[in-house]
Amino acid sequence: MANASPKRVIAVGDIHGCSAALAALVETIRPGPNDLIMALGDVVDYGPDSRGVVGQLKALRERTQLILLTGNHEEMLFAVLDQNRDLESWTRQGGDKTLESYGVDHPRDLPAEDIAFLRTAKWFHETDTHAFVHAGYYPNMPLKDTPSSALFWEMLDPNRAWPHYSGKTFVVGHTPQTTGDILDLGFVVGIDTDCSRGNWLTALDTVTGYYWQANQRGEVRTRRRKERT
Repeated sequence: MANASPKRVIAVGDIHGCSAALAALVETIRPGPNDLIMALGDVVDYGPDSRGVVGQLKALRERTQLILLTGNHEEMLFAVLDQNRDLESWTRQGGDKTLESYGVDHPRDLPAEDIAFLRTAKWFHETDTHAFVHAGYYPNMPLKDTPSSALFWEMLDPNRAWPHYSGKTFVVGHTPQTTGDILDLGFVVGIDTDCSRGNWLTALDTVTGYYWQANQRGEVRTRRRKERT
């Protein structure tokens, strides 16, 4: 895959097994070799087709620059695989739907290449202007020093959120926006728009501020972040 500077940097919120919505977004965005797609984690669980989502993301890796971040749902899956955590610690959080999509009873029976793909995920990613994490951050701490409990689990509370000392705009998922609209505080944007519960899957162009949303019915709409002075 080309290593040229990205033409577009597009963050995709929590996909959660919503393969039809992801396919509609990809068809709309049509990412090319110079685009960077940033999947913010929680690509599996809850929705009906985690297997299809993983397959689509693997295919995207061949046509564009793809960065996958770890979400708390991937962390739970890895804990069952690596630490012998109780299976129900994951399945009761939507992991049962992932197993159903693959037709297996335990994550050790998932395809090795799909698990290997999920393990390529990073904890965070930064550009000159933006930072991307699955869940949260500490305003006064570099991301490299931030514990996974914040990066994977911290909820975005608009009443307690503060800008990061770096001055970068953060783009996060994890906290579901049940209205289907993004949560835009200017210095941080939450783009988990609750697709697996019948709302929208969001893809945000971090340069232009335009974002696309698709649902499981294949409907697509386009919006733009509000200008701030």
